[in-house]
Amino acid sequence: MDGLKSGADALFILLGAIMILAMHAGFAFLELGTVRKKNQVNALVKILVDFAVSTIAYFFIGYGIAYGVNFFADATTLAVGNGFELVKFFFLLTFAAAIPAIISGGIAERAKFYPQLVATALLVGFVYPLFEGMVWNQRFGLQAWLKAVFSAEFHDFAGSVVVHAVGGWAALPAVLLLGARRGRYTKDGAIAAHPPSNIPFLALGAWILAVGWFGFNVMSAQTLDKINGLVALNSLMAMVGGTLAAVILGKNDPGFAYNGPLAGLVAVCAGSDLMHPLGALATGGLAGAVFVWMFTLTQNKWKVDDVLGVWPLHGLCGAWGGIAAGIFGQTSLGGMGGVSFMSQLIGTALGIVIATAGGAIIYGVLKAMVGIRLDPEQEFDGADLSIHKISATAERETNW
Repeated sequence: MDGLKSGADALFILLGAIMILAMHAGFAFLELGTVRKKNQVNALVKILVDFAVSTIAYFFIGYGIAYGVNFFADATTLAVGNGFELVKFFFLLTFAAAIPAIISGGIAERAKFYPQLVATALLVGFVYPLFEGMVWNQRFGLQAWLKAVFSAEFHDFAGSVVVHAVGGWAALPAVLLLGARRGRYTKDGAIAAHPPSNIPFLALGAWILAVGWFGFNVMSAQTLDKINGLVALNSLMAMVGGTLAAVILGKNDPGFAYNGPLAGLVAVCAGSDLMHPLGALATGGLAGAVFVWMFTLTQNKWKVDDVLGVWPLHGLCGAWGGIAAGIFGQTSLGGMGGVSFMSQLIGTALGIVIATAGGAIIYGVLKAMVGIRLDPEQEFDGADLSIHKISATAERETNW
């Protein structure tokens, strides 16, 4: 029976890892559909290569920092228990690799290729696992202190803060240090729209992400005996809440309509195992509203050229999700209890500080040492031709 359980658990978490791996195709197509045509190839290549670099950084450095585990043993030892610990690494890697995938959307269309890969290695190897270990593996005493002071640990079941807020807040300094795309904002105050190049691909990316998210959230139980349909239903309710809020407040704009469900899903990750479905609906609905309001504000008022709106979507909605778990997780609002609002607030704030500081240091040093932005001519030609020497669609057919 022990062998059957370990095999079932290994299969369960492997399926989760595969579903989240598929989400990276969602990141790629969401970015591809949002950027201009001359940057579509770059979006596809960045997401794939960032994942490869993330795997190496997490395997050799990050996983050890977060969990104190390394894989420097013979294959027989590694394969014990149906290799559960190996597929657990695969599962948690797909979370870690979401950090550069999130950042990619914010810095699209003007970032150099190789400096971004260096940033990916540093973020996934050092910054992300530092906070991950604090929250998910009792490292560095954070959770013990919160429990002693506020009677509850910081609760983040599937990564509203650990993954999404960290990714969104690490992206913010990168976006600011890069500056806006050339021609986006003119000296006379005008704003060039730069509309999405392909709404169908944008929508496809959002759908892939939304479907994969049920692996992201539900499989965060990590073993089969801990699976709970409440997580699935709460994820669903937050998704539709975010969709409806965004489509109404976004005045039927398809970009808002398809980012709305993602905002809801980002926000519900933390408390999806605690909330009542109505609490999840409210959490997702407010997240959809936050995304529309803050995307519009950052782009049009503050003139921060965050191409996919990753700071509002992941940074702010992820932070809201961490706090929402401390509100809608309370028994008085139909939740399961065992959470403290103050623990949620402090844990969320700490994640923001670590991510923002890490992003600022990494991108600031890279900017000073090697530069992080394409030169004006390369940016004008587009990242596809400048970096990859090919466009997404041939301008003309060849006859030979």
